[in-house]
Amino acid sequence: MRILVTGAGGQLGQALPPALPQHTIVGLTHADLDIAEGDAVRAALAAAAPDLVINTAAWTDVDGAESDPEGAFRANATGPEILARATAQRGIPLLHVSTDYVFGGEGSRPLDEEAVPAPRSVYGRSKLAGEEAVRAHQPRHFLVRTAWLYALQGRNFPSTLLALASRPELRVVDDQHGSPTWAPHLAEAIGRLIATERFGTWHLAGQGGTTWHGFARALLDGAGIRTPLVPVPTSAFPRPAPRPSYAVLTTRRDPPILLPPWEEGVAAWAAAQRARSSASNPSR
Repeated sequence: MRILVTGAGGQLGQALPPALPQHTIVGLTHADLDIAEGDAVRAALAAAAPDLVINTAAWTDVDGAESDPEGAFRANATGPEILARATAQRGIPLLHVSTDYVFGGEGSRPLDEEAVPAPRSVYGRSKLAGEEAVRAHQPRHFLVRTAWLYALQGRNFPSTLLALASRPELRVVDDQHGSPTWAPHLAEAIGRLIATERFGTWHLAGQGGTTWHGFARALLDGAGIRTPLVPVPTSAFPRPAPRPSYAVLTTRRDPPILLPPWEEGVAAWAAAQRARSSASNPSR
């Protein structure tokens, strides 16, 4: 299969090619293609002639969206609508990646595909608008919601945590619950999904849930770092955008496509960290 990946420079975009070795991947970064430009999207589809498009391009600055809603909606709603219309016109399926932020997160039970979205932030509303556009204009769609995505590269929670790990202690939020998702695990699950024609909405995230504090402890333990962690409430770190307090994802699809437990993602991340360290310090 020939697959066009938009947002190819991001965490998931970079994880997809090694996870899909049997397919030909045409990766376009944001510099290569702005998905909110209709003419550019149609030209890219004509040039690549893909059998499937995977859209990983998105505005991901959650707090920045509060001060620039137009920019967030352009990337997260207008862009997916253009992709949905253009791929439908060419008879090409579209896999679009969304987020747990479409939920309000006020409950205490894991959220499956039938849970009712109720976003609390501009970012969440823009991503929900993108979902609705894809459903409205592309009948052959996979809509994948994921959460707390991280990879070895890029700016993410683990990289920030390691950068601060030399401090005497770290204060980490302990009242937000989610499903940490290792990008290579998500990419592999997407590979299994696209081998089917089971279109519709899917929750693909690391199995189980934890808090940011629990995630941080697992990451530091995996990296062999013993920096003390202090659990604090969300109110200790006021942010422009409200976060879902409970947005652990689960699935009701039968049969499901499951990622490994989130702890296995942390173990894989730690192994990749050690491998990168050994490669950069071969004498050690």
